[in-house]
Amino acid sequence: QVQFVESGGALVQPGGSLRLSCVASESISCIYVMGWYRQVPGKQRELVASVTRPGRPNYADSVGGRFTITRNNNKNSVYLQMSSLKPEDTAIYLCNSDPPTETDWGQGTQVTVSS
Repeated sequence: QVQFVESGGALVQPGGSLRLSCVASESISCIYVMGWYRQVPGKQRELVASVTRPGRPNYADSVGGRFTITRNNNKNSVYLQMSSLKPEDTAIYLCNSDPPTETDWGQGTQVTVSS
């Protein structure tokens, strides 16, 4: 069972930027696709970005052009650079494999976009 620890969330104004980090308790080299998800209370968890082991990214339409996902397999880490943030990006952000392993969810990191 891999444990993921997310960090970097904060309160930011609309139009601002944040960089989220996710560190795994063990190697992610064996996980072909890693993803960043977000959860809003009362709504279904959403996959916002994913990246393959070689580094090919994929994005949800809602964040394409604003978010950039990267991974560093040597550091067991995945990152999400977010820019031009909107109030609708407010959520708890979590990382996991894609598709996710239900037992591996971490606590996530809160991103709040508000003026």
